[in-house]
Amino acid sequence: MQNYKTIYKKRTGALFLLLAAFASIIIVRLFYLQVIKAETLRSEALADRQSEIILPPQRGNIYDRNGNLLAQSISVESLVANPKQLMKYYYDETKEAPPEDKEKDGKSLKPKPLGLLVDKLSKILNLDEKAKENLRQKLSNTRSSFIWIKRKLSYDEAKALKKLLADKEDEVYTFGLELVEETQRYYPHNDFAAHLLGYAGTDNQGLAGLELSLDKYLKGIPGRLVTERDARGLEIPESSSLYIPARPGNNVYLTIDETIQYFVERELNNIESQLKPALAMIIVMDPKTGEILGMGSRPNFNPNEFAKYPAEVREKNFAIWYNYEPGSTFKIITSAAALEEGVVHPQDRFYDPGYIVVNGRKIRCWSKTPHGAQSFAEVIQNSCNPGFVKVGLSLGKERFYKYIRSFGFGEKTGIELPGEQKGLIIPEDKVTNVNLATISIGQSIAVTPIQLIRAVCAVANGGKLVEPHVVKKIVDQAGNIVLENKPRYLKRVISEETARTLRELLERVVLKGTGTKAYIKGFRVAGKTGTAQVVSPTGGYAPGKYVASFVGFAPANDPKFAALVVIVEPSTGVYYGGQIAAPVFKSLGEDILRYMGVKPQEDPEPAKNEGPIEVFPEEVRVPALEGLTLWEAQKKIIENGLIFNVEGHGPKVVKQSPEPGVIVPEGTEITLTLGQGKGDTDKVIVPELTGLTFDEVSGILKRLGLGFRYIGSGVAVEQNISPGTVVPPGTVVEVKFKN
Repeated sequence: MQNYKTIYKKRTGALFLLLAAFASIIIVRLFYLQVIKAETLRSEALADRQSEIILPPQRGNIYDRNGNLLAQSISVESLVANPKQLMKYYYDETKEAPPEDKEKDGKSLKPKPLGLLVDKLSKILNLDEKAKENLRQKLSNTRSSFIWIKRKLSYDEAKALKKLLADKEDEVYTFGLELVEETQRYYPHNDFAAHLLGYAGTDNQGLAGLELSLDKYLKGIPGRLVTERDARGLEIPESSSLYIPARPGNNVYLTIDETIQYFVERELNNIESQLKPALAMIIVMDPKTGEILGMGSRPNFNPNEFAKYPAEVREKNFAIWYNYEPGSTFKIITSAAALEEGVVHPQDRFYDPGYIVVNGRKIRCWSKTPHGAQSFAEVIQNSCNPGFVKVGLSLGKERFYKYIRSFGFGEKTGIELPGEQKGLIIPEDKVTNVNLATISIGQSIAVTPIQLIRAVCAVANGGKLVEPHVVKKIVDQAGNIVLENKPRYLKRVISEETARTLRELLERVVLKGTGTKAYIKGFRVAGKTGTAQVVSPTGGYAPGKYVASFVGFAPANDPKFAALVVIVEPSTGVYYGGQIAAPVFKSLGEDILRYMGVKPQEDPEPAKNEGPIEVFPEEVRVPALEGLTLWEAQKKIIENGLIFNVEGHGPKVVKQSPEPGVIVPEGTEITLTLGQGKGDTDKVIVPELTGLTFDEVSGILKRLGLGFRYIGSGVAVEQNISPGTVVPPGTVVEVKFKN
């Protein structure tokens, strides 16, 4: 009996110790979980039931220098899904049998095959078989609580999906499907300034052009929306949530002038349709400030649909990327260096037998007829190769290279655009006399269009090298200036006297030399033609392939703009810069000068006698214009050989200066003051626009306070609102143009 009691006590004691040890373990574990690991577990639990949605910010707008919209972000809808929630009501029939019925809100819901939903969505979203299978895999992945099905839906897709989500009687369940609002980059003028603006991707990230280089300013700061969801993935009612709004990006104002850019686009379209080149580029620049007023390239693309175009076209801005031998346009740099160093003067004499021999190599002139005896002024005028070779050799490589580098060749200009190239220069220590000779005439050196026009602007502005830029200012949403670009003069490369002399010599090129087709009646124009062979990738030059170009500025004595036209490999058989590039400059320059309001000058006529020829304008009587519409007044002014300036706003001319009947020289500016005529309301009368050029239409509609949408190029042939129609200010008039 005693043994039994002893054994019982021992067993009871052992059991008690075992229970005590077990309880101690539980207590220690609970202490560890509820005290030591409490914060960690609380965070993990919160994270498990919290759902965070990143709210994309609105990307900043891009405007031209006058506040005209070039790029903006618009609201679009995207389709998202919560597979964890969705698959509670579906089963993947390709992998499993139908499960038991599931309940939602107390009602029995029979699980359906996932293929029903996949087929329905594929039909709405127009998915192919591969995309359908990919969609099935994404929807059946129950480890995920958020997936994108399709972003940036079209209007028809969004409309169909809204109908599907709202239809409770449809054969498919839509639990876990949701439309969310996003922003999409939109370019209202489609391919207008496409290479300059670039484009943004699906996540509104800049991928090319200014959209890429200014991405940090434009993109904004994302926001967050944090909500709590239950085990089924549904939002918990009255649960705590966190909302941090997105901060929109900054707005960018460019130096580009929308009207001048229209002129650039028009000329490039004409080049493309008429000459069918491999590439074409135009840059318009203010030589005094370095501001780019217009820039364009061909082939072109539409940034609203950038994925449809080859990467080679959409990612390369040829105006800053294309390396080419400039040919005779580079003779401007040769002349500037030689005049500044005093190795040549305008009156120095040269003799051209049609060629020059350098180290046994014969370098011919472009002209089949030797120029014979001529002055250096005539060497420039005639673009004589042997004359420039002599000048380049007289300079020597040390002095010549000093100016080549000083003018900015061989280095990037620093313009705010991605992908800029440096050009190609033979290292100075490897330059031979033959190299020096060919560089003098624009061969054996590769430049970019932006480098060349910047160098020519230094001649135009009096000898100062400026930094080109396309960004005028960056402003935040509150209107505060984040960044502002002022004109930046890097250094003086030639003296004012040398620049003035060279401007006069380049004016002779347009008056009497190879550039007469660039002459603009009523204005002094300076410039230089260029025709160069295209370098072959395998070495040497590609047979039958040329680059035609013209660079110039006007007025020559007080330049308001400089422009470079480059046409690569024209396919029409005509390839001289003086024949196909100079006329483009003329057409472009005429419109720019008129748009800028630059008054005609007393200028010499082209291809006439030496020295300026005085032009005495005829005298005309100022017509009576008060009470007329702007269109009627403009017509009378043009008929009388006058120009006009407009002040104020309104449908009628209420005042004019000079007064009617005054006799003035042809070309005198008449100031028209617009206002409300007697009995007028705040309505505007749409004028007759057919037969007018683009800039004439643009100017008239802008002054009347009407919007402008255009189709085509050339002259106006049709307008969507009939002349004489009374419309509210701001009404958009669509005008069709035809060559």
